[in-house]
Amino acid sequence: MRTGRGILLAAAVALGTGAASARDLTVVSWGGAYQDAQRDAYFKPYMDATKSKMVEESWDGGIGVLRAKLQGGANTWDVVQVESEELVIGCEEGLFEKIDWAKVGGKDAFLKDAVHDCGVGAIVYNFILAYDGDRIKDGPKSWADFWNVTKWPGKRALRKGPKTNLEFALMADGVAPADVYKTLATDAGIERAFKKLDQIKANIVWWEKGSQPPQLLAAGEVAMTAAYNGRIGAANKNDKKNFKIVWNNSLYTIDSWVIMKGSPNKAAAEGYIAYVSKAENQARMPPKIPYGVTNKGANALIDKAVLAELPTAPENIATALYIDEPFWVENIDKLNQRFNAWVAR
Repeated sequence: MRTGRGILLAAAVALGTGAASARDLTVVSWGGAYQDAQRDAYFKPYMDATKSKMVEESWDGGIGVLRAKLQGGANTWDVVQVESEELVIGCEEGLFEKIDWAKVGGKDAFLKDAVHDCGVGAIVYNFILAYDGDRIKDGPKSWADFWNVTKWPGKRALRKGPKTNLEFALMADGVAPADVYKTLATDAGIERAFKKLDQIKANIVWWEKGSQPPQLLAAGEVAMTAAYNGRIGAANKNDKKNFKIVWNNSLYTIDSWVIMKGSPNKAAAEGYIAYVSKAENQARMPPKIPYGVTNKGANALIDKAVLAELPTAPENIATALYIDEPFWVENIDKLNQRFNAWVAR
């Protein structure tokens, strides 16, 4: 979930009894409601099952953070949940250990897109449009509506970075989802996306952490926001909100677990990934936060009412666009520079 989402969170939370030593397994995820769900579904049961201790930390993404961890020579992270382009770039640059699939459940147990030389798919999730149904009755139904600040006045929240925003901008400008990446592959397409973003720049509130969109909606600071579908679903369930999700032309992708290169806890890391990748363990996550699972056998163990709320539900994925990993691997650095310069203007 998140290239360009900011800096490492300072606090690390030690789980288990007593202080964590340098030899304890350290797992890094995305914080907020998602990591709360992981703690209940994965971290605590894993420690109970293995009679071991682990440390959890959270981060906001960015390949530069991973590079700095290893280049600094004092890396304390073992297992990290990363976005798709972080997975590919980090693997190419030797930041991660290669996965021994025999030790984590075997490739055949997983969705095709969840299998990578350096990563094991953790969740399927969507970037969706969300708004507060208690504040807006006749809500938006498309990214073009998101841009319509006349009919729906107020601020708009977007994740700070080019990834997803350029896609949303082009779809708002009338580009068909199937043509988005063909358009972005041209200089004219990039210009078109930034010109479309210019139209609402004065109305944008930038977010960097996945926990922020539901907070912004709850406070009435924005009329609508792009968000991770699970964070909105969790706010509705846990905080009794009436936030609405617009699945139309959402963007979806897979996050993966990786093992940092040179980890002294490689065996424990493989054991952790194997545990959280089992169908019966993955099936515990969606009822807590509605993200899709990657083990082929997990859906059969999930209640049908919960399955309907997941990104992988047929009606939810029908108009969704898969985030083009090769495009972002090739272009993320230069488009980050272009985006940062545009924001600073």
